[in-house]
Amino acid sequence: MPSVFRFVTRRDGGILRDGERMRAPYGLEIIESCLICPHREDRLFCNLPPAVLQGLAAITSPAAYPKGATLFVEGQPSRGVFILCGGRVKLSTSSADGKSLIVRIAETGEVLGLPATVTGKAYELTAEVIEPTQANFIARQDFLVFLRQHGEAALRVAQQLGETYHSAIAEMRTIGLSHSAGEKLARFLLDLSEDRGDAKGEIRVRLTLTHEEIAQMIGTSRETVTRLFADFKKRELLQVKGSTLIIKNKAGLERVLSS
Repeated sequence: MPSVFRFVTRRDGGILRDGERMRAPYGLEIIESCLICPHREDRLFCNLPPAVLQGLAAITSPAAYPKGATLFVEGQPSRGVFILCGGRVKLSTSSADGKSLIVRIAETGEVLGLPATVTGKAYELTAEVIEPTQANFIARQDFLVFLRQHGEAALRVAQQLGETYHSAIAEMRTIGLSHSAGEKLARFLLDLSEDRGDAKGEIRVRLTLTHEEIAQMIGTSRETVTRLFADFKKRELLQVKGSTLIIKNKAGLERVLSS
């Protein structure tokens, strides 16, 4: 099982492990407290008044995880939530025969395990770390007490649950209403590049997912994704350089949706 680093924060702000100050593991810039989080201004749950953040920090246990670590597993009784302070996490579900579907990739600032923690049901997804990540844990009972005490935080939780619902609908639309695998991949790439560049210029986005993972996100096979990427490259719709995806013809990808 992948290792995990947990921290105890001194009153003077130093991070301790076994009584000694330590360097951040896995190359992460560890965020020691919600009060000094650099993502407070642009993240739904993190951007709360200082008094509320103090209460949040008091019940939060910071931890860092390597790539491949699992935060929780589908069907596991809910233990609490994980605040994603850095890195990215793959959220997926599986069928009885072992087929996997990646629902989405969680980004910095999100709260993972929220629906299960609020309802008291089992986790509905599996959360797997896909790059070195800081994910701070809050136990379920502590989190529920915190929400009862802070109405604004409870409202933010309701807002994120709403966003999760809309994301699920968008995913269903991509998989269920697309007529072909090519249309599914084109829609996935357009969603990935949303709000970047324009229809005339090149758009560059970081793509760290494998063809297998993309296939699991759009409900097709790895071989089909590889074939479609080759076809899109041949048609000069896109180019891949390492982990950089270059969309050379956004309008051309959009035409794939209507073909």
